Amino acid sequence: MNIISIVISLFVLLLAITIHEAAHGWAALKMGDPTAYSLGRITLNPLAHIDPIGTILLPLMLIFMGAPPFGWAKPVPVNPLNLRNPRRDNLWISAAGPLSNFTVAAFALVVIVILKILSPNVSYFLKSFLLGRGALPSGFYPLEGLALILFYGVLINTYLAVFNLIPIPPLDGGGVLMGLLSEEAAEKYDRIRPFGFIIVIGLIYLGLLHIIIQPIQVIIYSIIFI
Repeated sequence: MNIISIVISLFVLLLAITIHEAAHGWAALKMGDPTAYSLGRITLNPLAHIDPIGTILLPLMLIFMGAPPFGWAKPVPVNPLNLRNPRRDNLWISAAGPLSNFTVAAFALVVIVILKILSPNVSYFLKSFLLGRGALPSGFYPLEGLALILFYGVLINTYLAVFNLIPIPPLDGGGVLMGLLSEEAAEKYDRIRPFGFIIVIGLIYLGLLHIIIQPIQVIIYSIIFI
């Protein structure tokens, strides 16, 4: 990954994580819990959400491994005592983050399609940069540059959503799954929470996440490069 891709990816990742966490806080507020709101976590200010490991260390580690950068931020605090229906509401609070990333990815993809219609050079520019040496041609290409940023917006928001939907607590997928399980089964499943991040790092190290991500990347590339 070249320096331009790294800078854009980290910038987009920070925005994606910020939107993700703000969505959790917004959903919690709608479900009756103002904890995140009172702590200033329903904000698009990235500084309120940065986690040293998930927001900084993991993305840099993935970049050096040649993998797409993604990660997590500080968890949004939720007080279940404030929720009207804790198990049901926690399911939606957990799902809000990935859903927000899927929404951003879909919006960015639509804008790229519009930019391709407005400027035929957009497709050529993206292909040359992403499939070539990653060098920008001389000259000023505002629409093409915007399309490149949006491309990473599609890719990283989709990665982030899929990664967080892995059904391992404390990832969002774990919260969604526990909302679907019976109360007894959810309590038993939650016992793996202390080992959750170790399991996730193990999956990354074994390359199992690549198996999930690669088909998504192929689909995104095929849509953008048509």
